[in-house]
Amino acid sequence: MSTLRFHALKEVFNHKPVRVEENIRRSELFGSNVFNESTMRQYLTKEAFESVMDAVGKGSKIDRIVADHISTGMKEWAISKGATHYTHWFQPLTGATAEKHDAFFETIGNGLAIEKFGGGQLVQQEPDASSFPNGGIRNTFEARGYTAWDPTSPAFIFGTTLCIPTVFVAYTGEALDYKTPLLRALQAVDSAAVAVCKYFDKNVKKVNASLGWEQEYFLIDNGLAMSRPDIVLTGRTLLGHSPAKGQQLDDHYFGTIPNRAMAYMRDLETECMLLGIPVKTRHNEVAPNQFELAPIFEEANLAVDHNSLLMDVMDKIAERHNFKVLFHEKPFAGVNGSGKHNNWSLSTNTGVNLLSPGKTPMSNLQFLTFFINTIKAVYDNEELLRAAIASASNDHRLGANEAPPAIISVFIGEQLTKVLDELENVTNGKLSPQEKTDLKLNVVGKIPDVLLDNTDRNRTSPFAFTGNKFEFRAVGSTANCANPMTILNAIVAKQLIDFRNEVEALISKKDMKKDDAIFNVLREYIKTSKPILFEGNGYGEAWEKEAKKRGLSNNKTTPEALKAKVSKQAIKMFDDLGVMNKVESEARYEIEMEEYVLRIQIEGRVLGDIARNHVVPTAVRYQNILIDNVKGLKEIYGTSFKNLAKEQLNLIEEISNHIEGINSNVTKMTAERKNANAIESLEKKASVYCNKVKPLFDDIRYHCDKLELLVDDELWPLTKYRELLFTK
Repeated sequence: MSTLRFHALKEVFNHKPVRVEENIRRSELFGSNVFNESTMRQYLTKEAFESVMDAVGKGSKIDRIVADHISTGMKEWAISKGATHYTHWFQPLTGATAEKHDAFFETIGNGLAIEKFGGGQLVQQEPDASSFPNGGIRNTFEARGYTAWDPTSPAFIFGTTLCIPTVFVAYTGEALDYKTPLLRALQAVDSAAVAVCKYFDKNVKKVNASLGWEQEYFLIDNGLAMSRPDIVLTGRTLLGHSPAKGQQLDDHYFGTIPNRAMAYMRDLETECMLLGIPVKTRHNEVAPNQFELAPIFEEANLAVDHNSLLMDVMDKIAERHNFKVLFHEKPFAGVNGSGKHNNWSLSTNTGVNLLSPGKTPMSNLQFLTFFINTIKAVYDNEELLRAAIASASNDHRLGANEAPPAIISVFIGEQLTKVLDELENVTNGKLSPQEKTDLKLNVVGKIPDVLLDNTDRNRTSPFAFTGNKFEFRAVGSTANCANPMTILNAIVAKQLIDFRNEVEALISKKDMKKDDAIFNVLREYIKTSKPILFEGNGYGEAWEKEAKKRGLSNNKTTPEALKAKVSKQAIKMFDDLGVMNKVESEARYEIEMEEYVLRIQIEGRVLGDIARNHVVPTAVRYQNILIDNVKGLKEIYGTSFKNLAKEQLNLIEEISNHIEGINSNVTKMTAERKNANAIESLEKKASVYCNKVKPLFDDIRYHCDKLELLVDDELWPLTKYRELLFTK
């Protein structure tokens, strides 16, 4: 194995930056491989074009006859771009994307063939999808699942395949994907937000949730990654001693991008431009060999599709550049992990960002309404938000190396806290003309000025207001954004519905003016939601004790956190909003719990294999070298050899202790895994894997990492952290 490590290192030095040609402006490339509005105008009839635009803007259905016209135009465009196949591209509950390619080619007899793609093939397909996670919604032998076209996300060409974004549902109608509940949540928040916007602007007819994700990742030379079985099979290093130099000098953060990484980024960005993914920002992140890219904000459904597509594209472009992309939230111990900050906001069809103050007191009151309602939604559903970002991999990241803690809190900054403090003192009931004027001029009216100085200064906040949006920082880098976005939009929709009901009740029952009623309801929300607001350091026991006093949850592990998804409150909310029914909610809970178990199970098996089959034999081999050395000294120096061989004897004993530590703990871990596997209850099984199996990983790793420092470097089989993190 040691030869594999050194062979991989030797190969790295032969890897040069791949030449990337950029002979055209990015603005001209953008969307070239997307069946967007501009392309549709060229390839569709007027009726077909208007039908698609109505479906996108108003949610209207597309007639099957019109679908035939659309499919014909889409096929002609795709073939003109070199496409030979088409696929319904969807996002099952595996966390990855899925596709089954069919050729446009079809025989018509007499040795003749044509390119065919009809409306039926565009709108709906029935893939044999029985092996996807379904959480008990249907039996494995019942293969029927349906993919249905989502016209709000444009079709695109990747390679030689026309990809049609679709939803994926069971024969019985339940959602088996991430996209379906997201679309329902976006519809719910649209409806609820429009109703509230009517208090301020009667012209608002639609509200879109927008999302800007920030994708963090590690780039490792492919040869080095392939020399590590743990990276290949789990996406992270299960052992490895920290190098003498890590990220403590902060010299990688925002530093000059290494040449090979820069070539990869340029190639990736060109592909993104062709696919209409509006990537804009690239930079080195804090940890060595860690990077980030971020796009311009988009409508949330499209942004989710683009992030899922991006991760596929990143992997494929990486192969071309001899890289392996690591999306795992914590691929390396002791340095920063990777997140996927979800920047979320709401905007109207009139062009107003509802989380950005305007130029008038009325627009600022609108801002405060949505701002405070969002905070209230987070406070009422903080456990559910924690569940939205729960995964085996994100558990490693939360609360460590600048990542937010598992306790959900909201950071809004000192200045906005003062604004809320002033609003908290609003008179209960009808406001006097003087108080109303004073509020509009000196509190609400000054919000834009306040925000000029209210920069985001808290990196440990899981949910922070950053000027004109909320940033959900706790989302992990491997996550499908649809999961947190579904829950965030759903809880905000529920809160806005409650808010409007309370305002209407005050107007009708208490005979209050609209503004008086709004101020009264917001005042109570501020008082109620205060425990969720936190400006301090999110690390350590002090905050944990304070959070407990405030009544905030601290679900540190995924099995603890996921229970919120099937609470009576959550199931009722999702059902009432039409986002997910009880069966769909419970299915997702089961799928995510099972995934947690399987990931820990796989990691345990891989760690046991590496520890016993790679580390222990190498340690024994080095120990034998030391024993031969001691024997040689004894032959030469006789009884006085002990003084000369003292250090060697200590090393032999120390190595034996670590070998014993590895073997005993691997045996314990295997026994605990067998015990867990015999448990029928998924909840109990996940708990045993979390609390009995996983803690032994650290014990095994400790002994392996100590041996890495003791064993001759020439013998050590596994590529070391210093090589993985600092080989450019």
